[in-house]
Order: sequence, then structure tokens, then C-alpha cells
Amino acid sequence: MATPENPEHQRPQGPGRQFFVPSPTAKPQKPAAPKPAAQKPPAQKPRPSPIPAAQKPASSRGRQSPLKPAPVKKSRQRGRKRWLVLIPLLLLICILGFTYKAYSAYSKIERVDLAGVLDPVSGDSANYLLVGSDSRDAFDPEGSSGVTGRRSDTLIVLRTTPSGSSMMSIPRDLWVTVASTGKQGRINGAYNDGPANLVRTVQQNLEIPINHYMEVGFGSFAGLVDAIGGVTIEFPNPAFDDRSGLVVDAAGPVTLTGTQALAYARSRHYTEIINGKEVTEPTADLGRQQRQQQFLRTALKEVGATRNPLTLIKVADSMSSELIIDSGLGFGEAISFVRKLGSSDPATVVLPTEGVRKGKAAVLVLVEPEAQVVLQEFR
Repeated sequence: MATPENPEHQRPQGPGRQFFVPSPTAKPQKPAAPKPAAQKPPAQKPRPSPIPAAQKPASSRGRQSPLKPAPVKKSRQRGRKRWLVLIPLLLLICILGFTYKAYSAYSKIERVDLAGVLDPVSGDSANYLLVGSDSRDAFDPEGSSGVTGRRSDTLIVLRTTPSGSSMMSIPRDLWVTVASTGKQGRINGAYNDGPANLVRTVQQNLEIPINHYMEVGFGSFAGLVDAIGGVTIEFPNPAFDDRSGLVVDAAGPVTLTGTQALAYARSRHYTEIINGKEVTEPTADLGRQQRQQQFLRTALKEVGATRNPLTLIKVADSMSSELIIDSGLGFGEAISFVRKLGSSDPATVVLPTEGVRKGKAAVLVLVEPEAQVVLQEFR
């Protein structure tokens, strides 16, 4: 038994064990569940910092902010694509419009059936018989020229080939055998029995093929010249013809109107003023042929040089009113014919003839064998 006098048996000093005794009124508490580890939010793309209002440029309609550049390259590409579509479309509309106008003029042309008379076209070459008929009532209503009614004043054989064109005038006073009657007379008289008789007469007497027929009234020539703004002819001297109405006061290049060009082309009493004296051309009908060819070459060159579709439509309209063609000359072939003439300068071929008298008539006959050499080019 421990006593105060025996220190070995004394309890050690210091804090002893302590026990927690819950209060009888307190409820036991559940141990708190451990908190789950905090999860990191998903990474987000950094957003651009908002632009302060003071830095925002004033917006205007139809203009984008310089801070957001416009897609210039894409807009240019879209603009180019639009033009690539619009340009062919506009060209197509123009071509269709011109074709419609040209066909409208073509449909107005009078046609004559020569299917049993004309020679078929062989290869790329063709002979066209061009007839200039003259009803002078519109230009000479009083008959002062001494000629009335409708006449065939001009006969030209125009040959077109891939290498070029050539034209040969047939004198209206050429002495031939008329196909319809078998009698001899001027070739101009064969026209009185119609185009078929004229074509046969040319074929039989000159022995050349005629593939197409075109007859043009002098009134159409006047309209053609006016449509292209006149025809410029070089005059070596002042000239006049009281019967045709030609008056040229000065030498040099002169731009003729439609009426003046006709007076020049059909002049058979062409008189020049040389050194103050009046000199009438002695060749008469032969000189007129040369002037007609010069006139036609110049007019065709002017038509071929123009690229204005409105001018070409005017030419077509002016020609269609007094133009007669064979029914076998289709629209496409007519366009091809005009293109060939416009792209070439037809060469002039002179048919050798000489003047003789047949009874009381002064006429022309072929000079052989020179004439056959020329005619061979058209066979």
C-alpha cells in the first residue's frame, strides 16, 4: 500500500487519460463524407477582347469595317464570272437580232423559178448573171432621156471562186441569136421575153454556165449608195451628161449620192471638159460598161469595209425592194455571196468586141479567137 512516504508507489504526475462521454441529449453525428476532388472546367478558346466603344469606327451602310477586311478577291472572281456569262449572251442576242433583220429583208425579195434553166453549181465556183433593169419613171418622169419603160441596161457575169472574184460585162448591143425565137438581134432584146429567155440566150451564145440569177432595179442602187453614205469616184476631168443627169463640176475624188451615182453608171453620152473644151467619149456603150464596173467595184468595196450591222441592215432593206433572185438561191448562200463580194475586189474582165452594122443598126460582135480566151475563164 502506498504511502506518502514511499515515493516509488505514487502515480506519475501529469495529464492522464481523458475520455469523451457524450451528453445524453446530443445525437450522434455521422462522419462527414470526403469531398470529391474539384474538376477542372473544359478548356475554352480564348475570346477576343471586346473593342471599346471609343475605338469602334462609325459604321456606314454598304461599307465594311476596316477591322474586318472584305473578301475582295472573291468579289472580283464573282464579277468576272458574271461577265463571262453576260458577254456571250449579249453577242448571241446581237447575232440573233441581225440574223432576224437580214432574214426579214431576204423574205421580201421577189423570186423567179429558173430551176429548169440554170446550171447546177459544181465545186466552189459559181457564175451569177447580174441584170441591172432600169425603170426610169422615178428618176425621169418627163421622159427627157428619150427612154421609157423597163429596160435591161446592164448585163454582168460575176464569177466567185475561193481565190477571188471577177466580173465581165456583156454589151447590151451584142449581136446574138435569141433563144426563144431563133432570130438574131441585140442581147438586150432577150430580156423582153423574161429572165429564163435571157439566161438561155447567154448560155447558148457565150457557152458559159449560169448558176444563179440576180436582177436589181436602178432604184435599189440609189438606196444602196445612200445607205453607205455615198460612193467616191475619181474623176480625171469635170464631166456631165445632159441625158442621164450627171453633173461633176471639178476633177478629183467626188462622193456621189444615190441619184448621182445612177446618172454616172448609166451615162451613154459621157462628156468631159478638157482644156476648156467639151469632149464626148467616143466609145459610147463600152465606156459605160467600164464606168458601171468601176461603180460596182467601189460600192461593193464600201459595203464590205463596213462593220456596222445597222448599215448592213439598211443596205439589205434598200436592195430588197427592187431585187429579184432565182428561187434556188437560199438565205445561207445569199449571205455567203455577200461575204465573198465584201472580202474581195472583183477583177475586171473585158469581153473583146468590135462594132459592125447589121442593116441599119450599129451593133457589136465578138472578136475571135480573143473572145474565147476570156470566156474560158468563166467556163
